[in-house]
Amino acid sequence: MALTVAALRAWLRAAASAPAPAARSSSSLLQPRSLSGPGCLCHCILMRNVSSKRKADHLERTINNFRQEMIAQAKVCRIVHESETVKRLCLAVMNKDFTFKAGQWVDFFIPGISKVGGFSICSSPGQLEREGVMELAVKYSKHPPAHWIHSQCEIGSEVTLRVGGDFFFDPRPSDSPVDLLLVAGGVGINPLYSILLHAADLHRLQGTEHCKYKPGSVQLYFSAKNTEELLFKKNIINLAKEFSGKISCHFHVTQQSSEVPEEILPYITVGRISEDTLAHVSKDNLCYICGPPPMIESVSQQLEKLGVPKESVFFEKWW
Repeated sequence: MALTVAALRAWLRAAASAPAPAARSSSSLLQPRSLSGPGCLCHCILMRNVSSKRKADHLERTINNFRQEMIAQAKVCRIVHESETVKRLCLAVMNKDFTFKAGQWVDFFIPGISKVGGFSICSSPGQLEREGVMELAVKYSKHPPAHWIHSQCEIGSEVTLRVGGDFFFDPRPSDSPVDLLLVAGGVGINPLYSILLHAADLHRLQGTEHCKYKPGSVQLYFSAKNTEELLFKKNIINLAKEFSGKISCHFHVTQQSSEVPEEILPYITVGRISEDTLAHVSKDNLCYICGPPPMIESVSQQLEKLGVPKESVFFEKWW
């Protein structure tokens, strides 16, 4: 039985009015960074560290983030096993006015489960516009929403969604072209894959009445333990081939124990993303990072050493 919109709104109001969890000293907080000047493309999330040993849930971590007013019903129309631990859901959204920006996430409400999931969208806004669907790739965990997706979710299951997040790429027609650097770790690829797909859509539409913005180049660096965990790798490689010179991809594996498949071997580097890896990055790039906190800290420091302005580096930490 689906949640009623009225009941859900009441639940959200109650959650929003609850006291915010206590935070540690300001030195332990990630300060939000946003682009200055006209044509702001993205904002960065402020993560709140909780003094309790209890791990903060999605609503607590994102209490200060933007959320849309709209709450939309959706139905699972396809389930794909992206890897041994990740399932990708394709959701048909009922409300035709439902929209999101590339890089954002959704509050994920499941009937009968009190915990609210928070999952980054891994599809493009263009796919939603064309097909009326959006996609989420969710890694298995014991957290109730993720566990439900891996153990009970099936074709036809109904859920409720609400878009939120300040980490996105959404250029306006009047914005100047900008080159993007995307750096992902593990399932942190999800919002960056959405941005990559959006950039590809902009390249396809360039010069038409549907796209007045002239997109720049995109470089993706994606690190995972092994090739099995390099989500969307075939589609990413296909985009790099389709937009040669405009989109490039570089995969890093840190714990590969089996032979690397021949078709992706040219794109693979063994080892972590290092300062040498990023030595070519331009100070004019916009840099988006998503992954485990240690990786984000490391990459952010590397970019700072390379002279990339702090206001051009955006990151999102989910765990």
